[in-house]
Amino acid sequence: MTSRSPRRALQSLSLPQARRVALAAQGFADPPHATPTMRTLDRVVARTGVLQVDSVNVFARAHLMPLYARMGPFDPALLERASSGARDRRLVEYWAHVQAYMPVELWPAMHHRRAEFRARRGKWGMGADPMLEPQVLAAVAERGPVTARDLEADLGATRTKEHWGWNWSQARKVLDFLYLTGEVAIAGRTRSFEVLYDLPQRVLPARVLEAPTPTREEAELELVRRALRSHGVATATTVADHYRMGVGPTRAALRTLVESGEAEEVTVEGWRRDTYLATGARLPRRIAARTLLSPFDPVVWHRERAEALFDFHYRIEIYTPAHRRVHGYYVLPFLLGDRVVARVDLKADRRRGVLSVPGAFAEAYAPGETAVQLAAELRRAAAWVGCDSVEVGGVGDLAAPLAAALSDAG
Repeated sequence: MTSRSPRRALQSLSLPQARRVALAAQGFADPPHATPTMRTLDRVVARTGVLQVDSVNVFARAHLMPLYARMGPFDPALLERASSGARDRRLVEYWAHVQAYMPVELWPAMHHRRAEFRARRGKWGMGADPMLEPQVLAAVAERGPVTARDLEADLGATRTKEHWGWNWSQARKVLDFLYLTGEVAIAGRTRSFEVLYDLPQRVLPARVLEAPTPTREEAELELVRRALRSHGVATATTVADHYRMGVGPTRAALRTLVESGEAEEVTVEGWRRDTYLATGARLPRRIAARTLLSPFDPVVWHRERAEALFDFHYRIEIYTPAHRRVHGYYVLPFLLGDRVVARVDLKADRRRGVLSVPGAFAEAYAPGETAVQLAAELRRAAAWVGCDSVEVGGVGDLAAPLAAALSDAG
């Protein structure tokens, strides 16, 4: 009878260690650049993997916030430069997490996703009329970059008003389906945030379009590799969520990464699910972060992970009726050190030049310096969005200390 070699004991991380690994992987241990440059932006996107796009502009748009959280106040023109021009384009929008900016190098890895959208038209077609596809493609080829609004008159299409938020014309439905399948791509956005559609060959660098198409397994392995690097330490469920993959293929890819030495299985204090650590992931002695996070930041967008990692229960309440909201309309977490210690309801009143804080709430474990540190961060954030002052309302246990800290600083 042959004896089996005993299984090597798994490395064990305490919860504070896991937090520091996760935040370092997301770029919060990187040395700051005095003036953020394109190099800084490239480094941030290499950490986050994607930048989720959202149209809400109560404080700042969702895709700008992760850059601000890691780079500090920066010129949004940097992102515009990175996501424009086919020759030098670094980022392109696609359904990579949900709607998100992703590195252009991921375009080939999304081939099978685009093919699946086409194959499952019944689910993803969004009511788009297939008979209009040749006409829409021809119009984009002739007029692109073009908005759906630009094409509506040409196609004789009108918007419907039966369903708020989904009153898309046929032109918009067809364009969005063709975007999912990769027959058109997003060239940019207008000042009013409308999508500009164009042909992929006029949006993406030739080197990207000419790159070999990976097999599905190769693509999934690359996506999982990138996702794990972005999280540092994570469960299979968290890794799968990053690029919205199935958990089964994600587990298979993680096993491959373990076998190749690019990842290892570990245990984390209090976590019961299988957990993986990216080989080479940093474990700094401390994290010196002090910043606001978007509701769509990779640090907190997987709510189950945010609760397990930070003991931070977080739900966005934009779509919750006002009388049922607990913390407010657009509530941003406040990261201090390696803990999410508070949350604030924010609204930038750009007309008056005021950053309004209707509510501020401390977590149970928030340190005594939270109000002072949050006041400093709010002043920095206010200046970034073009506001001269910060006004604090009376909602939440942190409101009064925060108002006092702002007053003292003033």
